[in-house]
Parts: sequence; structure tokens; C-alpha cells
Amino acid sequence: MDNVDIRRFRYAPERLEQLAYNGGIPTRLKRQPWLAMLVPLFLLSQLITAAQLVRKLDPTVIHAHWLIPGGFVGAVLKKLLPGQRRLVITAHGADVFFSNRWPIGMLKRRAIASAEVLTVVSHALHDQIKPLVPNGTQIKVISMGVDLHTRFVPCTIPTRAETLIFVGRLVEKKGVADLLEAMSLLQIKRPYLRLLVVGHGPLEQDLRKLADRLQLGDTVEFLGKVPNECLPSILQRSSLAVLPFRIAGDGDMEGLGLVAVEAMGCGLPVIVGDVPAIHDVITHGKTGWIVPAQNPTALADEISHLLDKPSLMQALGRNARRYVTINFDWSSVAERYRALL
Repeated sequence: MDNVDIRRFRYAPERLEQLAYNGGIPTRLKRQPWLAMLVPLFLLSQLITAAQLVRKLDPTVIHAHWLIPGGFVGAVLKKLLPGQRRLVITAHGADVFFSNRWPIGMLKRRAIASAEVLTVVSHALHDQIKPLVPNGTQIKVISMGVDLHTRFVPCTIPTRAETLIFVGRLVEKKGVADLLEAMSLLQIKRPYLRLLVVGHGPLEQDLRKLADRLQLGDTVEFLGKVPNECLPSILQRSSLAVLPFRIAGDGDMEGLGLVAVEAMGCGLPVIVGDVPAIHDVITHGKTGWIVPAQNPTALADEISHLLDKPSLMQALGRNARRYVTINFDWSSVAERYRALL
């Protein structure tokens, strides 16, 4: 895939392999606790597969993503297999905010203690994870990147009239329920306003039912999972990206908000819910618009405010594109990782 060799592993019969995807492992475990029985098999299978690759390739550096399972597996490999290997672990968000109770907390601490360098994708994650990091382990803030030169780029095709777009997994921390409530408040004032919801996840049916209860009818269109190569064209033909991030009931929250970067790369003005990590991406009033989280009334007011000011939206889109191209394009992100490795 893109010149990267992908090695997959099985951890159960295919029909039982339900631990990952469709919301992520933490979300899946909360909604279906029986999946916890698969965690030991998942860890063991990943460990065996990774050990075979390390013996074959004899790498100098192991770069593991997510504190668990990847970081813990990397720590075990570093300890058990011969050779002087260094371990880099990248934490993305959900792995940091997920439970610190035993045994999860123990596995996370073991992983972190084994790493020479820990990278996190935002300054908010840096502050969150720092108490778990022993002296001597470096912490660096290096985001993930986006292809902002060939894929997520502005388009000259006219945008649809007053079309909002949300993109992301349909989980609590993304705030889609707040967005639907805001759309209900906007219906009378802006009867031609439309919302596209792109993505899937465990809350999809609940959100569809909420849209029905709010009598949103044709106002909201759920597009489901969209192939990544099709996403730029959908963003480019929208008026405003709305990403009402919030802190979930279990404390989970956005680790960076890379979907905001993708929209900004398309020159789209973006309005986001105020969670700590988003401040790495958005400067209010300059590169985007920040609204109070979990406040549908404020969200509706600010959506209407921006739609009434097309010149402001154009300025936000231009500034956003300029900012993310400098800071989040894969060329600059890859250079930071090249220097680290």
C-alpha cells in the first residue's frame, strides 16, 4: 500500500474478528464487553507475527503505533529478542484517554518505560501523557500528516448552496448528536440548509433515529463510509465543515482532529467544538472558528453567523489552507520523523 509492505495477522476465526475497526478497540469493548476475551489472542498473534518480522528484517528501530497493543508488543520484542534495538512509540489519543485501571494501565506504563522516544500527535496529548513518562524518555509532538498537494486541495467547482459537511467516525466524542440538534434549531431560519454526514460507527443507527425524531427529513443525508479517494471531491463541493468535537462521558476526546486538516486543505472554512487538541490546528477567527463544546444552541448561532458572512468564510478558508500546508503536509511531517529516526 503506497510502497509500504503490509503484513496482516489473524487472531480468531474470521467471523469472530470483531475487536478492531467500526469505532476502534476501546469503543468496541465498551459496547460489547465479551470481545475482551479476544484481547489476549489479539496480543499474542500480533506479537508472534511481529517477532517473525523482526527476526527476518533485523531492524535498528521498531516504530509502534498506539500505546496498546502496538507499543506493548514493541516493548516485549525489544526485551526478548537479541540485538540492540531502539523503540519509538506514537500515541494517537484514544490509547491515552482509555482506562488506566489494571491491567490496561500497567501495559501502558510498561510500553512507555521501554521506549527511547514517545511521540504524540498534539500538545494536549503531551500534557495528558507526561505524568506516565519516566525521566530519560523523550516526548516529542509530531502530528500525523495529510496529502495536501495532490489529494486534499482546493477546487474551482462552485460549492453547493449552504451545504454543511461532517466527516468522522460516528462515536460520542465527535459530537454529531449536537450537530443534529443545531440543525433542528436552524431549520426555520435557513430552510434550504443541508448537512452531509460522512462516516460510520457504532452510533449510526442512534443518530439516524435522532434525525427522525427531530424531523430533519431531507435536511440531513447520511452517506455512510466513503472511500478515501472520493472524500476530497465531497469536501470541495461543500460550504462549511462542521466538526463539533466534545469530551465523551468516559473522558475520551479528540487527539488532534486530522479531518479538520483535510477540510482546511481543500480551502474549506471549518467550525469545531472546543477541545484541547484542536488548538494545534485552529486559531479562532484566523484559520477556523471554535465554538463551545456540547452546546447545540451556540453551534447553531455560529453556523448561521458564518453563513451570513461569505467574505469571512473565504478568508478563513484561504488562511486555513496556507497554515495546514506548512504544518501538516506529509512532506514536512515525514521530514520530522526522518530526523527523529
